[in-house]
This record gives sequence, structure tokens and C-alpha cells, in this order.
Amino acid sequence: MDTLFRYIAMLQLIPRAPQYKATTTLQTLLEEKGFTVNLRSIQRDLERISGHYPLICDQSERPYRWSFDPNFKSTLPAMDTATALTLVLAEEYLKGLLPQIAVDKLSPQFHDARKFLDGLQENGFADWARQVRAIPNGKALLPAAIAPPVWQGISDALLQRQAIEVHYLSRQKKEVKQFTLHPQGLVVRHSVSYLLATVNDYEDIRQFALHRIQQLAPSEAPFRPHPTFSVENYIADGAFGYPLDRQQVQLVARLDPSVAWTLAETPVSEQQQLSDPDEDGWVTLTATVPNDQQTQWWLMGFGARVEVLEPMEWRQAIAEQAERMLAMYAREECQLTGG
Repeated sequence: MDTLFRYIAMLQLIPRAPQYKATTTLQTLLEEKGFTVNLRSIQRDLERISGHYPLICDQSERPYRWSFDPNFKSTLPAMDTATALTLVLAEEYLKGLLPQIAVDKLSPQFHDARKFLDGLQENGFADWARQVRAIPNGKALLPAAIAPPVWQGISDALLQRQAIEVHYLSRQKKEVKQFTLHPQGLVVRHSVSYLLATVNDYEDIRQFALHRIQQLAPSEAPFRPHPTFSVENYIADGAFGYPLDRQQVQLVARLDPSVAWTLAETPVSEQQQLSDPDEDGWVTLTATVPNDQQTQWWLMGFGARVEVLEPMEWRQAIAEQAERMLAMYAREECQLTGG
């Protein structure tokens, strides 16, 4: 029985090609899971298992390196209907959020989910593909394309805490520059993925869009950690242009009936109150929300269906934006009509 458990643990440790793990690495990882086994036994186990699973052995150097065939589709553990539907929804949602190369990493699981549901057609699930959709909240741009070696290299460097050498296309100067980067974090914002890293010997954190990295290779420079860095604090400090400050504010706004109904079902905050409708059917919202631009942009998206009363700074900012838009469209209308 111990041998069976060791086989299962070993299969879970072996990655799909082109990634691999050497037998010495597998030995160390198995020991961390409580299995004591020598290298020769591991090699024999792998040779035996490869008769039943599509394992690839790279014998070009020692110790031998092992991986799964990249097209291998695992069927363990068994799928169930709820899990399959969840995976189908997750695939649709992630396609609008993550780069395609990241979504592709989960393609075996998504494939298994669709295959499982296809197998239920005789039980009344023939139309399942037309019955499941994930609709994004608002207009989303297509994710920027990232080269597969770049995504893999960034993932490895970030998790293994390694410095990397990159050729990066500068957006401002529109030229390719070479940097030694020390990865500290990864952020996906809308349709762009950003590596947060220090550069060369500097201490400040900079942002690098992954789709602008044209070449990437491990660096011989020792990795330089940033002990005080926190992705959460970095974002909260306004690095991506969202927060105005770290304080919460009290939002007071008049809502038309349709918006009020939406917020009654899906609140904007845990601290939210909605008044009874006035004689026109409008409702007053009072809620504690972050003092950030993202919330302001969200409010502006409702147009004339929401009137912000407080904070006064938000009301003035939204009014000024509306006045600029009105002036711009009025000017364009004059030009179009020749007035």
C-alpha cells in the first residue's frame, strides 16, 4: 500500500513537458511528503509507471529528467456535474481576464469538463453548451498576447526567487532595452499582466507589461529580495492609479429605481443603507466605500441614473467631467453641422 501511495505522490510531482523534474528533485520532494526511497528505486518506479502513463524521460544528462507528454489528459479524480459546469464557467470568465497562455495551462481540466458533459448527452444534457455562459461585468478588452516562454519564465522566476535578464520594449521611448530584473510580484489589471520588479541594483519597484518582454533568460546575478514589499500595500498606495487615499468615505447618492433594485440585490458595500422610495420612485443610498477613482468611474457609468450628493469633492469632480464632455460634444456637433 505504501508503494501505491508513493506512485500517486510521484505522479502528482511530475510536470507536463517542456517542464521537467530530475530524479534527485523528485527524491527530495518525496522525502518532504514522508517517503524514504533511494534514487535507484525512484528510477525503477518511473520506468514501471511509464508503461501505464505517457511519461517522457530525458536521458541526455544525469540525473535523468522526467515529464508528462504535453497532450496528456488526466481523468483523476473523477468529474461530477457541478464541478464540470463550474470549470466551463471558469474557462469563459478567465478568457476575458488572463492572457491566453495562462488559460492554456488549465486546458486539460477544461477539456475534461467539456468531455464529461458531452458524455451526459444521453441523459438530457445534449444542449449543455448552449445553456452555460459567463458574462463579464462591463466592456473588457482582449488580453494582451504573451509569448509562452515569457509566461513560463516569469512564473518560474517569481516562485523560485530568481533574477532574470529581459529585452523589454519601452512604451515611452519605443525602443528595446535590456534589464536585469528581480521579480517581486505579479498583477493582472484589466487585460494586461504586469511584473513588479526591481531593476539592476535599484530598490524602487517598477512595472513591466509581460507582453512587451521580447526575450527572457535566467540571470547569473544573485536574486535581490525586497523585504518590505507587499503587493497589497503597493496597490493601496496608488501604484496603478486607483486610490485617492487610504481612507473610507461615506457615499450618499440618489438612485433611480433600476439602479436601486440592482444595489438592493448586489450591495456596493457591507455598510449600505437604502431609503424608501420618494414620490418619484428614487432611492437614497448611504454606504461606506473606498476613496478611490475606480468607485467614481463606476458611478459615472450610470450617467443620469445616479446623482452623487456626498462627498462634495466627488460630486464636483463628476459634474466637471460631465461639463467637459458636454462641451466637447457640443463643439463636435457644431463642426459636423457647419455651425
